[in-house]
Amino acid sequence: RLRLRRMGKKKQPYYRIVAIDSRAARDGRYLENLGTYDPLRDPAEIQVKEDRALYWLSQGAIPSDTVRSFLRRKGILLKWHLMKQGAEEAVIEEEFKKWEALQAQRQKKLEALAEQKKREAAKAKKAAKAEEETAPEAVEVAAEEKAEAVAAAEQGESEQPVETAAEEAAAAPEEEAEKVEAAAPEAEAAPTEDVEEGKEEISPAEPDAEENKDKS
Repeated sequence: RLRLRRMGKKKQPYYRIVAIDSRAARDGRYLENLGTYDPLRDPAEIQVKEDRALYWLSQGAIPSDTVRSFLRRKGILLKWHLMKQGAEEAVIEEEFKKWEALQAQRQKKLEALAEQKKREAAKAKKAAKAEEETAPEAVEVAAEEKAEAVAAAEQGESEQPVETAAEEAAAAPEEEAEKVEAAAPEAEAAPTEDVEEGKEEISPAEPDAEENKDKS
């Protein structure tokens, strides 16, 4: 069986890729060291002896899931698959080169994506910092605008009664003038009516004067 064996210190692990008897204990004696795996590096470092891994695979060794993923990353499983199909050495090498080219393109894309994410994160961090710096100023401006709006509203309310009183005071003389103008025709008409009434009162005395004249 091909699997990992933990080595190193506490909280500083590294691993060996070993060929070991499947019946052996976890920390039992292994048959051969096929490589190493260091997860503390960035990116993680994997080293595998390709020829010895292919040998143990040909002997029927079954890799663990983790070791299988390592062999796939290194292209060893591809070679093993072609070897089982009976492909010639030249064909295996050609296919392996194609696989390496594809892996290189994939790695470039991953690196470009990681760089883009890094730039976006830096841009977002810069924008957040700028927003934090401008936030107090924005709060002060908003407070000033609110205070100005409240003051303007209060001033408008205080000016409105004054304007109303001024309008009423200006309208009062006009109303008085209208009343005087309306009363003037009535005053002119009143003496005429009194005169006519006086004439009517005097007219009955005229027959008495004529009677006195006849008697004389």
